[in-house]
Amino acid sequence: MGLLDFLSNEGDKKPVENPQPAANAGTDFFGNKPADATSGTNGDTYTVASGDTLSKIARNHYGDGAKWHQIYEANKATIGSNPDHIEVGQVLTLPSL
Repeated sequence: MGLLDFLSNEGDKKPVENPQPAANAGTDFFGNKPADATSGTNGDTYTVASGDTLSKIARNHYGDGAKWHQIYEANKATIGSNPDHIEVGQVLTLPSL
């Protein structure tokens, strides 16, 4: 049976049933919960790209580069003790201000 055969067989149509919510609703394809559902913060996430600094990220996200401290405080466990040392690929939480 080809695609055209399928499309031309109008007598074989069956009603579409309403799908039931999946047992894993609220998760992505891999079963992971979104970042804001697993962490206690209500913010976005940002993946560090080449050339990024915390102040550059703050300027782009908040409109004020001086707010880099808030990003650092929310991500100390990921960044470590040196806020100048962020790595490409790190996923940072951008807290709501």
